[in-house]
Amino acid sequence: MPFATYPSLADRVVLITGGASGIGADTVRAFTANGARVAFLDLQQEAGEELARELGATAAHPPLFMRCDVTDIAALQAAIGTVRDRLGPVAVLVNNAADDNRHPVIDVTQAYWDHAQDVNLRHHFFAAQAVHPHMKELGFGSIVNFSSIAWRFGAADMAPYATAKAAVVGLTFALARAFGPDNIRVNAIEPGAVITDRQRRLWYKTQASIDQVVQRQMIRRVLLGEEIARTVLFLAADDSRMITKQSITVDAGLR
Repeated sequence: MPFATYPSLADRVVLITGGASGIGADTVRAFTANGARVAFLDLQQEAGEELARELGATAAHPPLFMRCDVTDIAALQAAIGTVRDRLGPVAVLVNNAADDNRHPVIDVTQAYWDHAQDVNLRHHFFAAQAVHPHMKELGFGSIVNFSSIAWRFGAADMAPYATAKAAVVGLTFALARAFGPDNIRVNAIEPGAVITDRQRRLWYKTQASIDQVVQRQMIRRVLLGEEIARTVLFLAADDSRMITKQSITVDAGLR
């Protein structure tokens, strides 16, 4: 089935965090296929390099991979500076990097709580802060922050993660108001039960467990990362140029 392409994304510099695997990798593929100049950050060196090689073989603009720990804000800011030096000012930022590990509330330590906020929330703010001058210089920009439906469901075994993802929506709305006068749009996306390789490895190990999730969806199909990536493309492209301060749920109607 053919899907929409977005000419406005051609040649634009796009920065994606957590882009080496899962939804992030699908998003890297989607922007590269639309002719964007993609840079992506991840801790997974081997996976990131392999994805860059795979896409670089046929892409109009081979993607740039850099290993970066987004919880290290100085390293994140330095990486964004490198992207500007090598590709140009960032026009699209996709804050995707996250860690959705599960822990009973009683087992959560202060150190784990702080880590969960660092990896799921804090870098969204500082990455947006760092690319704001790029977008202001360009006269436009789009920031897409990854939230999650976990906070709406009150996921008991993911309390630190759910808290951070609720805060991402609040941050998105605040940044949209702050950056709007510079023609910079800021939106959030709330994916549902996306069945990635990581999800299969850790939590959905059997077909029966996947089927159980699908039966809770109004649309009875497995939700894939590429479907999330297509929504990100739309929010990044000029087709959505009057859409800002929104949080869009893509969950196949999970209930």
